[in-house]
Amino acid sequence: MKIRLGSSDLQIAPLVLGGNVFGWTADRDASFPVLDAFVAGGGTMIDTADVYSAWVPGHQGGESETMIGEWLQTSGKRDDVLIATKVGMLPGEGGDKLAPARIAAACEASLKRLGTDRIDLYFAHQDDEAVPQEAVLEAFAKLVQAGKVRVLGASNFHAARLKSANEAARAAGLPRYDVLQPEYNLVSRHKFEGELQDYCVEQNVGVVPYYGLASGFLTGKYRDQDDLSKSVRGGRMGELLAGKGKPVLDALDTVAEETSATLAQIALAWLIAQEGVTAPIASATSVKQLEELLPAMELKLTSDQLDRLTNAGA
Repeated sequence: MKIRLGSSDLQIAPLVLGGNVFGWTADRDASFPVLDAFVAGGGTMIDTADVYSAWVPGHQGGESETMIGEWLQTSGKRDDVLIATKVGMLPGEGGDKLAPARIAAACEASLKRLGTDRIDLYFAHQDDEAVPQEAVLEAFAKLVQAGKVRVLGASNFHAARLKSANEAARAAGLPRYDVLQPEYNLVSRHKFEGELQDYCVEQNVGVVPYYGLASGFLTGKYRDQDDLSKSVRGGRMGELLAGKGKPVLDALDTVAEETSATLAQIALAWLIAQEGVTAPIASATSVKQLEELLPAMELKLTSDQLDRLTNAGA
């Protein structure tokens, strides 16, 4: 099953594979089988960014794109997948953030690492209030006109800025942001729900949320203090447990008993069912992990189950 991504001409399956782990916690021997299994399982879009994984000591950014590019070349599956990547968090040639010269240089670098002639979906990874929005959009428009980019997206934008950017695009006859990538999941809803979600629904902006599993919290891996001590993410998971996390996990457990689905599948299926959402993003470092995620694309929760999950996380 494929769904049109907003008002763009891209058709995608309802789950996007997160590429942040490739070249970081998943080496070539782990990454290639995951990518192969994703396509074999009906997946269509792979999401990455030029900054992945610059935060790792010894890394400079571009590691994920390079790994995906090697897989594309080795597998010959470039025409079987859509590639989404981002600009705006990795400084380099042309400046930083969304400086027009940076956008142009970063796109060329991403294309080279990916070993492709086109980026299907190119995101502004974060807003940049230091550059006029029309100048940013003009820089992106040049890439679209050159056939290097097909569709534009915005990640981590607030409602007012996404709206003003798209209004500027319309006024100037430039391509708009057709896709939004916000943080959104059962325990982190405030950054999307409300004005931003309403705008995306009204304007048919496709939504592909990241952190769909709240960095693993919604898999049920973290339930008490002993669990928290086993992970470098323990501090953040502890905050979730102390907040709305426990009621959400309880609701997920109940729905899991009713459906025989895993907590991860249910959390992703809840996202897929939310108004305006096209497909959540989730990553996997092994084929086993991926094979648990894929059934979320087919899982249909009842309205009662959706309501209970929604209310648990309110």
